[in-house]
Amino acid sequence: MALNEKQRVLLETNAARDRAEALLRGLLDAKAESEKQMATFKRPDAYKAVTGKSSIDNAIASTRRLIETLNRELDRAQREIQQNNNRLAECAPLSACRSPSTGA
Repeated sequence: MALNEKQRVLLETNAARDRAEALLRGLLDAKAESEKQMATFKRPDAYKAVTGKSSIDNAIASTRRLIETLNRELDRAQREIQQNNNRLAECAPLSACRSPSTGA
């Protein structure tokens, strides 16, 4: 069965969200390792000292926002697909879906 455009986009968005979640896990691991190394060598994060957040904190926040956005769009797309499926179910008898003006 061939995928329609909406289904293809939904699958691609799902895959992008999965990649973003894997990236987030990697960033969180890297942050923990970086903080461990900085503590071991008693070195402060210069960027964090100036801006209040480390560059990896900014990357983590950005990735979380991306995941939230992708999740919202996936939810919206799934609701649209469900609504379309409900409309199709309502039109199961062909006569219910015929245009009154054309009879087709």
